[in-house]
Amino acid sequence: MKIIVVGCGRMGSGLARSLSLNGHAVTVVARDPAQLERLGAGFKGRMVTGVEFDRNVLLEAGIQRVDGLAAVTASDEVNVVTARMASQLFRVPRVVARLYDPRKAEIYQRLGVQTIDPTTWGIHRISELLGYSTLEPVLSLGAGGVDLLELEAPPLLVGRTVKDLEIPEEIRIVAISRGGKTFLPTLGTVFQGGDVVHLAVNGGALSRLHSLLGLP
Repeated sequence: MKIIVVGCGRMGSGLARSLSLNGHAVTVVARDPAQLERLGAGFKGRMVTGVEFDRNVLLEAGIQRVDGLAAVTASDEVNVVTARMASQLFRVPRVVARLYDPRKAEIYQRLGVQTIDPTTWGIHRISELLGYSTLEPVLSLGAGGVDLLELEAPPLLVGRTVKDLEIPEEIRIVAISRGGKTFLPTLGTVFQGGDVVHLAVNGGALSRLHSLLGLP
């Protein structure tokens, strides 16, 4: 994939190096040329210097031909403006903006900007770890609005069907891993002992999920 990373702080440089090592063609855009030094001599991607949301800068970075863009500067406003330009003006298929102020998440989501809030995600993850939850968070979407979880099927679930656990707009079974294979279940699929269940859960339904599974 061809990806633009806008911003080259600790997150931007780390993200760019990770994407590059995974075989993606990465272009990094930074206002301060000194920040690009964070990438190191081994970075194989392109580097562009300029104002992050300047149209000509983004064109120089090849935005018309990329598959994704991540706006991860130190400014929420810069990230959102850049992300909106990428998605609405240049029709980039996948766009994500880093968000520092979680209070703005709802506003930006109304504008059609997919955001990642490290603070909210971190709070949620630390809370899960300290609580010794048997539900393992894999990913949080929309600043914690929806969580992707996985767990080994508890005794209360074995013998029941997917339909028994799913709740519209709250809990959905995404996949089941069984015997070394992962598959998409139907509503009639019966849970077996040893199953690893992958779920998408509304952030406000976690306590209800614990109750349904008989977990503390």
